[in-house]
Amino acid sequence: MSITRISSRYAKSLLDLAVERNELETIHEDMLLFQKMVSNRDLYLLLKSPIVNATKKHSIFKSLFEGKVSDTTRAFFDIIVTKGREMYLPEITTEFMNQYKQLKKISVVHLTTASEISEGQLNEIKDKLLKTTITADSIEFIKKVDPEIIGGYIVQIGDNLYDASVKHKLAQLKKEFLDNEYIKAI
Repeated sequence: MSITRISSRYAKSLLDLAVERNELETIHEDMLLFQKMVSNRDLYLLLKSPIVNATKKHSIFKSLFEGKVSDTTRAFFDIIVTKGREMYLPEITTEFMNQYKQLKKISVVHLTTASEISEGQLNEIKDKLLKTTITADSIEFIKKVDPEIIGGYIVQIGDNLYDASVKHKLAQLKKEFLDNEYIKAI
């Protein structure tokens, strides 16, 4: 079975359980904590290691997460380790976050600007996006500054890309001049 299918199924199970037990926000916070912790290279390598046995991994998980995550999350981790699927936990967590955002109707918008933008400008872009049908009820921005776009902004929502940068407009203008058959080649 592919990693995508495995992570999707376990994430869906955890999400359904969280909704059923009315612990969605708590488990979401636990998954955020886990994502921060798994960015530690040693923990990541431990999860991926087939050499470390399940008993050792159980005790490590217990010492790392006891008192820091909910009982439901700890039980979920125990099941994952018992089934030998701990190597997929980073992917399961990422998929859980994606499904959580989909359930909560949160659109992730990647915004690239030439320089830092103010909160007012960000709210203006947010208002325009919320009036369209391409975003859900709420927006989560992932901002990036790229001085090479000269000015304007680039918005990416899922597979949709809206390029309103000066660099893109200059490239279009250059293409129009090059395609102009009335200008003689020298």
